[in-house]
Amino acid sequence: MGTTAISSATTPTSADSAASTTGSNTLGKDDFLKLLTAQLSNQDPLQPVDNQSFIAQLAQFSSVEQLQNVSSQLDTLLTAAASANQMSATSLVGKNVAFNADGVDVANGSASALRVNLPASATVTAVVQDASGRTVRTLALGAHGAGTFDLAWDGRDASGAAVPAGHYTVTLSAKAADGTDVTAGESARGLATGVAFDGGAAVLLVGGAQVKLSDVVEIDQP
Repeated sequence: MGTTAISSATTPTSADSAASTTGSNTLGKDDFLKLLTAQLSNQDPLQPVDNQSFIAQLAQFSSVEQLQNVSSQLDTLLTAAASANQMSATSLVGKNVAFNADGVDVANGSASALRVNLPASATVTAVVQDASGRTVRTLALGAHGAGTFDLAWDGRDASGAAVPAGHYTVTLSAKAADGTDVTAGESARGLATGVAFDGGAAVLLVGGAQVKLSDVVEIDQP
């Protein structure tokens, strides 16, 4: 009975075994130093560690420490840059911004403004589609000269019924007088009313849309 007690006390449990075999998958400077110390403690006195090999391992240890310090400093710089970017975005609140867009947003029965950019004179047609890709309206915008003009859509479908709130994609087709295609660009304009943070990145709230700072092409006072 005494033997059994001794066995149960000295035999490690499965949890203890798992804890003893579980380690980190990264090798830090402290782990590197422990390995180097263990190597020196267990070396053969008759065949000690070669001096050149020992110096090379010390150099590796120094390199590991320096790389860890650089990584820590880079993390600090990235955090500071992200904070500065978020703070700079708040300075755009209350200003009119023009930004690259692929469509319009409908809210409260009205559609946001969309600006068409033409590099040359052309006759323009716009196809409005909902989120499922269904065409809800085709707009014949007529002939326009090179430059920009506003696309007017009343937020209604081909039958005259108001469309549900949401984002609607606008696809432009433009043809010059000789029948050649002209590439028409789209941009939107609105008042920035706030800032949101999407995955840590700052985006402007313009109407019902979230606008990335990289899509902003113009900023001015209202």
